[in-house]
Amino acid sequence: MPTLLYVPADRPDRVAKALATDADVVILDLEDAVAPARKDEARQHVADLLADPPRPVQVRVNDVRTLWGRADLAALRELLPATEGVRLPKIESMEQVREIAALVPGTALHLLLESALGVERAHELATADPAVASVGLGEADLKADLGVTDEAGLAWARSRIVVAARAAGLPAPVQSVHPDVRDLDGLAASCRLGRALGFRGRAAIHPAQLPVIAEAYRPTPEEVAAARRIVAAYEEGQATGTGAVALPDGGFVDIAVVRQARAVLAEDDRIVNGGRHTASTVG
Repeated sequence: MPTLLYVPADRPDRVAKALATDADVVILDLEDAVAPARKDEARQHVADLLADPPRPVQVRVNDVRTLWGRADLAALRELLPATEGVRLPKIESMEQVREIAALVPGTALHLLLESALGVERAHELATADPAVASVGLGEADLKADLGVTDEAGLAWARSRIVVAARAAGLPAPVQSVHPDVRDLDGLAASCRLGRALGFRGRAAIHPAQLPVIAEAYRPTPEEVAAARRIVAAYEEGQATGTGAVALPDGGFVDIAVVRQARAVLAEDDRIVNGGRHTASTVG
């Protein structure tokens, strides 16, 4: 799931365009993208769409501690088969997660941790209920809570969420949105950093961002070639009864290195042959 696209749920014109894209997941946003005066209208638009959805979507609800969030969940309860899950902002406690799981049974829960407390509890939240399908950061709110001003200040929190997801047996997290839709160079650099940290994809808020994200998260030709050499050398060694194998360039191949190489090849194959994305992806 390398690319997610947020779209304001109160804008049917934008929703229609988003649903026609190659984005892996379209997220109908009832929270930050919708003004308070339009929350009820946005919720009704979601209900209308999910009554006959052209493709599965996710829905980001409002903070479930608010009346808006409660109303969102109540509406979604009647429409669950049409969704790929619910994105839950500002999660901080296991009790929250379990209560929500009971309110929308059988629904995949995608947790957004947006405070210091949420990040500190990342692993216990990730394992709070079998319905939890992913964990991620809400970086704008987290920056405000921590008082940090740039990406360097988020480094520990980003690594924490990657470790928590892995320890919980969940998919690698996707990065939070890059808010400056005109800063495509900055987006690309941030994505490369995220990939190096262990993220596998990113959320977007504008069509122009998606090709950049897709390209940044795609393994490079050099990485793919190196991965093929590693796997071939290892398999040759296994066939001849050799455990670890030395490569001609001086590298050393053991099973941990092979696992990484196979992951690179699997991701490249997913993108080339099985995924929704191409270099021209928009959303």
